[in-house]
Amino acid sequence: MPFKIKDVEGGNKMKIKIYSTPACPYCKMVKKYLKEKELEFDDIDISKNQEAAHEMVEKSGQMSVPVIDIDGKIIIGFDREKLEKLIKK
Repeated sequence: MPFKIKDVEGGNKMKIKIYSTPACPYCKMVKKYLKEKELEFDDIDISKNQEAAHEMVEKSGQMSVPVIDIDGKIIIGFDREKLEKLIKK
């Protein structure tokens, strides 16, 4: 579900994917955080999409969610500090 797009410094738009499940509280937290920052992201429910779940494991080496892919940089879990660093670039 896309949300408002906000240009980051330099006028570039980031490509953000969140691999999540509906029951995951940290997934909800990261989505809320990105919405507050007015960043667009793709929310991928791996409980309904096995291909995406496989893609997530290939990218992260992890089976837990959330996994956040920001322009190819992977963050595992809701790590506010890492998110801040990546969205400011």
